[in-house]
Amino acid sequence: MIQSQSKNFTVIIDEFQEFDHINSSIFSDIQNIWDSYKEDSKMNLICCGSIYSIMKKIFENHKEPLYGRATSKIFIKPFTISVIKQILKDYNPNYKNEDLLSFYMITGGIAKYVEQLIINKAFTKNKIFDTIFKDSSFFIDEGRAVLVDEFGKDYGNYFSILSLIASSKNERAEIETILNMQIGGYLDRLEKDFNIIKRIRPFGAKEGSRNNRYKIEDNFLNFWFRFIYKYRSAIEIGNVDYVKEVVERDYETYSGFVLEKYFRTLLIESNQFSEIGNYWNKKREDEIDIIAVNDYEKIINFYEIKRQKKRISLTVLEDKSEEIVKKYKDYKVEYKGVSLEDM
Repeated sequence: MIQSQSKNFTVIIDEFQEFDHINSSIFSDIQNIWDSYKEDSKMNLICCGSIYSIMKKIFENHKEPLYGRATSKIFIKPFTISVIKQILKDYNPNYKNEDLLSFYMITGGIAKYVEQLIINKAFTKNKIFDTIFKDSSFFIDEGRAVLVDEFGKDYGNYFSILSLIASSKNERAEIETILNMQIGGYLDRLEKDFNIIKRIRPFGAKEGSRNNRYKIEDNFLNFWFRFIYKYRSAIEIGNVDYVKEVVERDYETYSGFVLEKYFRTLLIESNQFSEIGNYWNKKREDEIDIIAVNDYEKIINFYEIKRQKKRISLTVLEDKSEEIVKKYKDYKVEYKGVSLEDM
């Protein structure tokens, strides 16, 4: 710090959260030094970490020495869809939409997973799944490697909850019935402390509504819990081909949910709407894939998303939307159907 009073330089500490395991008193030392010299210092101190919950605790928990000391925070976001498409085009100019969907399904735009597919020259649907389920695959143990340190000794319960959410068992009461345990605290930590799941409520529902569902934000983790963790017994006995066959069997249905997320993300990245969500009523019926609203221009769009365009029915979509449209009387209403061929 003494040198920083006369020189401009940058210090970068990677995996900063590891000090918490080695000697957490280091954080108090950094606090004292920083508070003593920061006014005259010309140093940029950059602290990077891969375990979200610990980094959040270090800098955002008011009981921690470094609370309030960070002058700026950067959360690394996935590549946008336009960048994902450009990457795929660079390596496979003749890619098909099915290849794009599979590439998005596994990577979600996360640079680490994009890099792994590039290393393995996996740019088509078949090659992508061959890469995931090959011998000594990076992807097989990735979910466990990423999350065991996050969850600690209680990781088993967290994994069970996430596996159910990934398998569309995404309501609290349903999960509690299956696991025969209370999970409110786990869900809160998964959402607020670990930033792994997101609680969603139907379009138009008030804050505090109990008509909630949960979803895993990260595409790869959702895939990992849906297929790899769920069928871990087969993997443990070396029968990876069995899991691959399950993926191929369930691909049509599972990829339909991924396609819905793809178009929702595309609408978010367009910056044209003030609110984007989906809808289901209190009976868990009349589901609408996407509702997008532009309050400034008074536009409300309803979307039905199917892998195959021939399965889209705008008439059914209009019927499902009837009650919502009544609340937007002075808005321009549009009904749209999008499919795999619109990617």
